Amino acid sequence: VKKLSHLPVLVDPSHSAGKWWMVESLSKAAVAVGADGLIIEVHNDPANALCDGQQSLKPKVFEQLMPQLKVIAEAVGREI
Repeated sequence: VKKLSHLPVLVDPSHSAGKWWMVESLSKAAVAVGADGLIIEVHNDPANALCDGQQSLKPKVFEQLMPQLKVIAEAVGREI
């Protein structure tokens, strides 16, 4: 897609997976292949979220994920 358009490519691993436990891996893969941005759902109480709770990361998990994504981004010449 990036070769066909000048527009940024955003990846939504939360909705792609539909399961919170898959979001981290999909996020890492998206960054590794050059995604320009991620849309990651985060909720402090996913079990009681009005919608999308099953695919939402808890804030602590998100905080732990971000430094990992930064390392991957830097490895492929990108930044977060």
